[in-house]
Amino acid sequence: MDGFLKTLTLFAAFCACALNCQQVAAQSKDAEPATRAANDTFAKSLPFSDRADFDDAKRGFIATLPDGVIAGPGPRPAWDTKPYAFLQKDEVPATVNPSLWRQAQLNAVNGLFKVTERVYQVRGLDIANMTIIEGDSGLILIDPLLSSETAKAALELYLKNRPAKPVVAVIYSHSHSDHFGGAKGVMTAEDAASGKVKVIAPDGFMEHAVAENVIAGNAMIRRAQYQFGITLPVGERAQIDTGLGKALSRGTITLVPPNDLIKQSYETRTLDGVEIEFHLVPSSEAPAEMIMYFPQFRLLNMAEDATHNMHNLYTLRGAEIRDGRLWSRYIGEAIERYGDRTDAVIAQHHWPMWGNERIVSFLKKQRDLYEFMHDQSVRLLNHGLTPTEIAERLQLPPSLASEWSARGYYGTLSHNAKAVYQFYLGWYDANPADLNPLPRTEAARKEIEYMGGADAVLKRAREDFKAGQYRWVASVTSQLVFADPANKEARDLGADALEQLGYQSEAATWRNAYLLGAAELRNGVPASRGGPASAELLKGVSIDLAFDFLAVRLNAPKAEGKHIVINWTFTDRNETYVMNLENSALTHRAGKLSGDADAGVTLTRATFDAISLKQKTFLGSIATGEVSIAGNPLKLSELFGMLDEFTTNFEIVEPKKAGVD
Repeated sequence: MDGFLKTLTLFAAFCACALNCQQVAAQSKDAEPATRAANDTFAKSLPFSDRADFDDAKRGFIATLPDGVIAGPGPRPAWDTKPYAFLQKDEVPATVNPSLWRQAQLNAVNGLFKVTERVYQVRGLDIANMTIIEGDSGLILIDPLLSSETAKAALELYLKNRPAKPVVAVIYSHSHSDHFGGAKGVMTAEDAASGKVKVIAPDGFMEHAVAENVIAGNAMIRRAQYQFGITLPVGERAQIDTGLGKALSRGTITLVPPNDLIKQSYETRTLDGVEIEFHLVPSSEAPAEMIMYFPQFRLLNMAEDATHNMHNLYTLRGAEIRDGRLWSRYIGEAIERYGDRTDAVIAQHHWPMWGNERIVSFLKKQRDLYEFMHDQSVRLLNHGLTPTEIAERLQLPPSLASEWSARGYYGTLSHNAKAVYQFYLGWYDANPADLNPLPRTEAARKEIEYMGGADAVLKRAREDFKAGQYRWVASVTSQLVFADPANKEARDLGADALEQLGYQSEAATWRNAYLLGAAELRNGVPASRGGPASAELLKGVSIDLAFDFLAVRLNAPKAEGKHIVINWTFTDRNETYVMNLENSALTHRAGKLSGDADAGVTLTRATFDAISLKQKTFLGSIATGEVSIAGNPLKLSELFGMLDEFTTNFEIVEPKKAGVD
């Protein structure tokens, strides 16, 4: 796929771009003595005898898929639980942090579960949960997972074990695709458009559902491969979890637009006899998000604002920094409003919790976790500490550090502290030496030269590796690789160091990043094969946003000295735009047409989408009369010839091989 549609095939690209799993598995090495010692010490620091989470995760179990497999759109399954069977072992491998092993075991519990009367969840059959509420005559579904195949299988699992009822409402808790991508597996677009199925979402849902992954989406695709480890094999020396759930499903991502929006901070609706109080919590875990309270069932759904791990204030794939202070405040409001009348709490990841006293204690610690990260990071930055210094110094108080639900399986205290610094002060640490440093490759060459050359550095690095100094070895060998990417000894030693760091990591996201980095140092970057684009997601992209993305694709050197004006008219929407290339910048204005345009393009939005999806071409659409061009068509061709095509397999752990103008 080319152009901005790559940003709409984020997870398809993960699934299509795969390393040789057998080769990667064969190359992996065992835990070094220092890693074994570190993990043994870690095992003594937490209350592993506390098995309450396992009881909660298994409570109410009804049934699961007999073979654990959900068929996908192609030869690969959309979901397969069998590769994770090794997690059933009681003995923790030396190649896995014992705390992460525990979380991975919990996330491996899967199937249909009863939460309370008329409330059920399907868990462990995608990265997120699907919650099913039994109304008077039909079903209310919350978050139809990431893929239509997994959502369909989840609903079928429920219907095999409960009385058959039609779906009468679907609720999207927030604007991340793992909570809406399976929509067409549980309803049709026609049923939603007609109102037969009520589709409810928080205000701003459609804008944020696609916008976050468009402008910088290509870079996010690549970075997210590292965060989720989707191109890695599964195993004790490879991917075992994501922290939030097992993995991303590999199915078809869809989007059915909502037909009802929650716009007030608090709104109460009655759906099929079920009263729901919605509480908007925007700019917490997602730009558009809401939690829900069900008074009939004394049930609180915290969406993704209170889960069984420390979440991200900054996600490693890249995104806008989240405000920990605001996040904490929302949880506090939920405690005040619902705390004394809640007997069960659920989220759209992980497992429920029962008992009012336990729930309130859990929510208070989640509230204080995000407040602590925010406040203490700000305290230290006001003392003049830099992001790295804050991350190295900051530690959770024992009252939080001993809580399993506060452990950093997805987010970490380290990168969240750096996120708070970024939120307030940006990238610059105020040291003028860091204001305009040399580019990475040039700096690496000079540093290696100053250190006596590559052979001398490698000799010292091998000694440090034997001493278990993996953080430093990973850093210094990275400099060696950037100075000379053909240095195989440096690549291999760097891979070995990253691998050991992965084995020690409590965060699944860090483990995945370290292990994928090691694999790419050993094997290079695998070829990327794009998956099918999602027409539903494309419909959520406004013309403004699509044109903004064209602007960031403009290759400025190619555009030097050019001045081109193009009028755009979308007849089915009665919308007009004027696009202007000047000073190597591509701008546009809505509701305008230029009298001096070089060319004018007239078409429908449906034709624009079909061309974007490569179902049609510009030339073919001109021939069929679906597109008409006035003025000089060569100017349009000239403009599009200045747009870069992004690839999703650019280098990360070594210098860029292809030049960028």
